[in-house]
Amino acid sequence: MSADAFLSRLDRVRRTGADRWIARCPAHDDQGPSLAVRELGDGRVLIKCFAGCSADEIVSASGITFADLFPPSPLTAHATKAQRRPFPALDVLRCIVREALIVAIEASRVAAGHLLSADDRKRLLVASERISAAVALAEGAAA
Repeated sequence: MSADAFLSRLDRVRRTGADRWIARCPAHDDQGPSLAVRELGDGRVLIKCFAGCSADEIVSASGITFADLFPPSPLTAHATKAQRRPFPALDVLRCIVREALIVAIEASRVAAGHLLSADDRKRLLVASERISAAVALAEGAAA
């Protein structure tokens, strides 16, 4: 399955670079795009949900299998070298910019004496989890 075919199953898809997109994750109630998608030159499709959904949850919610994310390979094909950093730092930053903005806006409202609604607190928790996931990903890439 090509990245285009996979992306056709997602909502709010937006290109972030050459062969890179973000979209709403189908595995959770995603209010803003948190799913990064990248297609490699050999046809593999990589996925990462910055809210913490596993790849298994994402493919299941999309109605596909893991095998669909990989091109068919002949029996004589050589294994390809694993991608050390499948999502460049700029892509990770793009995915958390909105989350940081939400945190900043809500922090300024709290500082001004406004009380947060249950929905606002829930959304702040999502933003915090997404930012934490991005930090963990960055730390793993640095190792």
